[in-house]
Amino acid sequence: MRILWVNTNFMHPTNKGGSIRTLEMLRHLHKWHEIHFAAIEDPTQPEGPAQAPEYSTRAYPFQHAVPRRGSAGFYAQVARAWLSSLPLAMSRYRSPKMGDALRKLLAREAFDRAVVDHLTPATYYPDLPGSLLFQHNVETVIWRRYADQASNAVSRLYFRLQAQRMFRFERDVCRAAGHIVAVSATDAQRMGELFGVKHVSEIPTGVNLDYYTPTGRADRKADIVFVGSMDWMANQDGVAYFLDEILPRIHERRPATTFAVVGRNPGRDLQERARRDSRVVVTGTVPDVRPFLWGAAVSIVPLRIGGGTRLKVYESMGARVPLVSTTVGAEGLDYQPGVHLQVADTPAAFADRCLDLLADPGAGERMAAAAWQMVAENFSWETVARRFDRILTEKTPRVSGS
Repeated sequence: MRILWVNTNFMHPTNKGGSIRTLEMLRHLHKWHEIHFAAIEDPTQPEGPAQAPEYSTRAYPFQHAVPRRGSAGFYAQVARAWLSSLPLAMSRYRSPKMGDALRKLLAREAFDRAVVDHLTPATYYPDLPGSLLFQHNVETVIWRRYADQASNAVSRLYFRLQAQRMFRFERDVCRAAGHIVAVSATDAQRMGELFGVKHVSEIPTGVNLDYYTPTGRADRKADIVFVGSMDWMANQDGVAYFLDEILPRIHERRPATTFAVVGRNPGRDLQERARRDSRVVVTGTVPDVRPFLWGAAVSIVPLRIGGGTRLKVYESMGARVPLVSTTVGAEGLDYQPGVHLQVADTPAAFADRCLDLLADPGAGERMAAAAWQMVAENFSWETVARRFDRILTEKTPRVSGS
C-alpha cells in the first residue's frame, strides 16, 4: 500500500514517548509498505528530514513557525488563544497553508491509506473521514487532570477552560475520523464514553528489548532514577511530587539515598534543587538513558497526570530495573501489581515500596526478571506493528477519491 502519514514533527531527535512509538511503527511498516511522511520542519533540528529515509519512502517537510515556549511570540499566542475556540495546545500548530498543501498532495498522489498521527495535525488535515487517527493519549483526560492538580485558582481556571475546549475539539475530530487507534483498551473505552465513538481499535505499547536489555553489570548512577522529558508538565508535576512528598520520607529512614532525574530541559527550580542537595542529580539531555536505568536500584514513575501509556514503564522492565509507579503512571498497561512492578498512590506507600526494594535487592531482581519475561513474550514492537498494520488494512477506509 501507499500510505500518507501526517505528523506535527519529524521523528529525530527521538526524545519523546510518542515519537518513539511512532518511529517503531514506521520502521516496521516501511518494510511492508510505501510510506510518504509529511510533517513540520524545525530549522533548529535538521536531522529530522535528513533521517526520514530510515522510516519513509518520501518525506514532505512543511514550513510553519511554532514560537518557543516563554518567547514573546508564545505569549502572543496565549493572548490570542483566549478568543479562540481551539485549545492552545492545538492552535499553536494550526496552519491553513499546510492544509492547502496536503489537499494538493492528496489530489496529486494516489494514496491507499492516510494516518493522522496525534490529535494536533487534525487542525489542518483536510480529509479526516478518509484517515486513521492515531491517538497516543485521550487529551481531554490529561487537561482535566491538570485542572484537578492545579495549585491555585488562576491555574485551575485556565486548565478547566483548556479542558473544555479540548473536549469539544477532540470529540469532533474523533467522530469525524474514518477509524481510530488507541494505545490501550482503557483509552479506547474512554473515547467511547466521552465522545460516543465506536470505531476504535487498540494496540498495546511495545519495547525494544534488543536495545534495553543489559549486557553486563553497570556502575551505580543513583539509587532511584526517573527518566522522562522535563519540558512536559505531567513529568514536571510527578518529579515535584516525588521530591516534595516522597523523597523526604525515604531520607528519614535511608539518608544517603540518591535520586537522578534524567531528561531534557529541566527547569531552573529543579536544577536549583540539585545544587542544594548533592543526593539529587539532574542530568538534562543525555546521549543514552540506558546507563542510568542499568545503574539504578529502582526506577520510578510517580505521575499524577497523563494519558495514553508510558513507554518508560516497559523500557524500565526491558532494562531489568525494579519499578515503582502510581496507578496513573502505569495506566493502560498489562501487568500484575507486586509481580511485575509495585504500585503506590500515596506518598507514604510510594516511599515504603522504594525502601523495600532498596533493602532487598534479591526481591527487586526477581520482580525485574518476571517483568522482563512478560514484555519479552508479549510486547515486541514488531508484534505491535503487525497489529497496527491489520487495523490499517482491514478497518480503515481508503483515502477519499482514491
